[in-house]
Amino acid sequence: MNIAIVTVTHNGQEVARRILENNRNDKLQFTHYVLKAIDVKVLFENYEGIVFVCACGIAVRKIAPYVKSKVTDPAVIVIDEQGKFAISLLSGHLGGANVLAKRIAESIGAISVITTATDIGGKFSPDSFAKANHLVILEMAVAKVIASRMVEGEKIALSSDYPYSNRPEQFFDDTLTDMGICISADKNRMPFAKTLHLIPKNIVLGVGCKKNTASDVFENFILQKFSEYNLSLFRICEIVSVDLKRNEKALQEFSEKYRIPLKFYSAEELQKVKGSFEHSEFVLQTTGVDNVCERSALYYGGKLLISKQCGNGVTLAVGEKDVTIDFERDIL
Repeated sequence: MNIAIVTVTHNGQEVARRILENNRNDKLQFTHYVLKAIDVKVLFENYEGIVFVCACGIAVRKIAPYVKSKVTDPAVIVIDEQGKFAISLLSGHLGGANVLAKRIAESIGAISVITTATDIGGKFSPDSFAKANHLVILEMAVAKVIASRMVEGEKIALSSDYPYSNRPEQFFDDTLTDMGICISADKNRMPFAKTLHLIPKNIVLGVGCKKNTASDVFENFILQKFSEYNLSLFRICEIVSVDLKRNEKALQEFSEKYRIPLKFYSAEELQKVKGSFEHSEFVLQTTGVDNVCERSALYYGGKLLISKQCGNGVTLAVGEKDVTIDFERDIL
């Protein structure tokens, strides 16, 4: 998670130093900025989290013009200049601000301040649960109603196509009810009159292409195949290819446009991926690996959902990672 720390004064810079010092081995990647030297709009659009070390009023005024939606806004934390409190200000659930505030508070000996109703009441939050388990919420309006009902102490029905652990007592198994949560890759499955679909973000897109393939050609081929196989782009968690393709503009622009992480691995690493793959002597001689797209798609394990597809100089394969659901999981 890429996070910007924004400071105003010398005392704030000392708090920033403590955050950086105590989170060196974490998966959080911090970059420090001084407020007067940076455009907050740029931070809002390019970072997953922003930590302001200043008064709440300053932070609110700076981010106000850019706040759009809980689905897209970054996590925003405010820490006082003495480092006593870490306040989750914006995108507490989907953005991860609540967890981030707790993590930073623990690292510098501060007190985290969380105000979301589900958290302070110890109730289930669809937003936090979905984020922690890499699930996509399709119906935000239904999610809000479910969260509200749970805050009031009501139980909610659950239907899942995947095994899960640590299910709270707030859930029950009953399809003869008006509202419930469905965890499934099938967005059309309706076990309840009003169904909140939580779709796993567990597809790995393995790709390859000829040198200097046009971006629109690459994109159109991907979209065509996903439509053909009735798959949704929002299920893609990562795009993977051989490092020989690291500078291909088509891959980079597709990754940026759809905000999907793009990873590259060496031919040696991909060749070690276990499985039964379509062998290509030409590809082996060209890239050092006999099948780029299928091996890329299964780099993280799982199963091959779509085998090698070719067209217009583009190859793709789709892998599906195993899904594990844990109601107590709490990650950024």
